Amino acid sequence: MRKTATAAAVLLATLGLTVPVTAAQAAPAAQARVLADCSPAGVNGRVYAWRDANCSGLLGSTEGNDANWGNSSGAFQGSDDNSATSVANNGYTGGRDVVAFYRLTGGSDAWAGGYLCVGPGVALRDLRGYTFTNGDNANDRISSHEWVTSGGCGGRAFISG
Repeated sequence: MRKTATAAAVLLATLGLTVPVTAAQAAPAAQARVLADCSPAGVNGRVYAWRDANCSGLLGSTEGNDANWGNSSGAFQGSDDNSATSVANNGYTGGRDVVAFYRLTGGSDAWAGGYLCVGPGVALRDLRGYTFTNGDNANDRISSHEWVTSGGCGGRAFISG
């Protein structure tokens, strides 16, 4: 059985395919996908969020941070707050290439409300299987996001491709 699994991994690598690795609490492995499954533009330095599962109903995208998805400034505004069911990190690799999604709006208490970090090249097609570090379900609960380094996220909150 070990030889079969190894051979399959070698075959996937040869074909240029990757198998996503998830490290979030109770996250179904089938829901974390390589970016090609949801990416409208490939790697372009942006973070995307959608209202519905399977990357449907685009809420918005941005190259920057947005400390409050419910206010009237930034890429995400008004009803975008607490509305995301799918997210994707189309960021470039290196430096601040991880997106930290927060349960609360930005500021000194944002981390206290819990967070979930998504590595570059990863799309989460359905957030219902993921939780923030505080235990809250991530679906329809994102209020802000920020680009951080991988060291800025705790291991149990980091999902990489």
